[in-house]
Amino acid sequence: MKITVSGVTKEVNDGLTLPDLIELENVETPQYVTVSVNEEFVEGEARETGRLKDGDVVEFLYFMGGGR
Repeated sequence: MKITVSGVTKEVNDGLTLPDLIELENVETPQYVTVSVNEEFVEGEARETGRLKDGDVVEFLYFMGGGR
């Protein structure tokens, strides 16, 4: 199946889970990344068990603090 990850279309195995994708993408500090699928935030149990579907669009969002 095809999904888009951070703007790049990729061919992945059917039934890929979000944790599998996080591992495949070598996401640094996965415990601090926010995941959105099709412009909706994925939280809680859905993040641990959610399966991706053909055509899904996934973004990894890193929130940073700072400033004065």
